[in-house]
Amino acid sequence: MSIWYQPISLELCNQLAEGINGQGTLMKTMAIEITEIGDDYLVATMPAIPAHHNPIGMIHGGANVVLAETVASYAANFVVDFTKFYCVGQEINANHLKASRSGILTAIAKPIHLGKRTSVWEIKIANSKNELCCVSRMTAAVVERK
Repeated sequence: MSIWYQPISLELCNQLAEGINGQGTLMKTMAIEITEIGDDYLVATMPAIPAHHNPIGMIHGGANVVLAETVASYAANFVVDFTKFYCVGQEINANHLKASRSGILTAIAKPIHLGKRTSVWEIKIANSKNELCCVSRMTAAVVERK
């Protein structure tokens, strides 16, 4: 059974990445794309390129966190009635397990808790060899639209 409030598509995700003014977002800047929608998970990818590296040549931990928060935020917003609510990141943590220098990073977000005021998401990021690079957990606040 699907956890999504209404049907979602990759096309919708691409439209959202353009931003409310159509001028792009951090997702565009970081080349993050939503690539798969499951019944209870969302997948996003990001290239491991030099522009995302730290000074010693590996993916900056903050880039991992951007990827994790992006996929979890998309998922959190797709779970609620977006005409009445929206979700924003309230807390995020990350454990960096393995350095990445090239290839594609793939993040999978799955819910741990779906509540009325918060949702909690587990995000696992793997490299092109399917090795776990980062595990993250994000809490999203569910905010009522006024």
